[in-house]
Amino acid sequence: MASRRVLAAIAAVLLLAVVGAGAAYAFGLFSPGEYERTTVTVVDENGTELATVDVRIADTYAKRYTGLSNTTSLDDGEGMLFVHPEEDRQAYVMRDMDFPLDIVFVDANGTITRIHHAPLPPEGTSGAELKRYEGRGKYVLEVPYGYTNRTGIEEGDRIRIGGKPASEYAGTGASFVSPPFVSSPFVSPPANAAAPRIPVHFDS
Repeated sequence: MASRRVLAAIAAVLLLAVVGAGAAYAFGLFSPGEYERTTVTVVDENGTELATVDVRIADTYAKRYTGLSNTTSLDDGEGMLFVHPEEDRQAYVMRDMDFPLDIVFVDANGTITRIHHAPLPPEGTSGAELKRYEGRGKYVLEVPYGYTNRTGIEEGDRIRIGGKPASEYAGTGASFVSPPFVSSPFVSPPANAAAPRIPVHFDS
């Protein structure tokens, strides 16, 4: 019986952490802070350069959680690179976005595994109704809608980060910050929390 009480207490604490974290983000109590910048270069299978994107790096939980929601627009050649602690199946949604995106999933070796063209959801779409854009990767590159078509970027192409292969990327010095309730699969915060795109981990 004692062990059951302990497990119940742990479950209650985790639940409170989920609700508390979601509420904190909803009310703007957590700030993602300053973003490091680098370049992401995309090359085809022959090594021909297709595009170079100036990106902000979202490599902590707060930065990945906030994403581009505080950005009103992107020019061609601008974007955001989401860096996850490890390669996994991810899902992103277009919550509170002001402009559409191309969402590019990239594996740990730098190979593009999936490209989505994500329009803005219809006005009034609830969080539960938002389309999920899924893929497998350690990195997710977000660029303006249609940018991958305009530059000829395709699945199977590869990226270089800061001029180096993605497999050699060691980060910018910012440590990975996991949410207090993270597990596998990822546990999303409450549906009414104001978050832009939530990286979601799925069971394989």
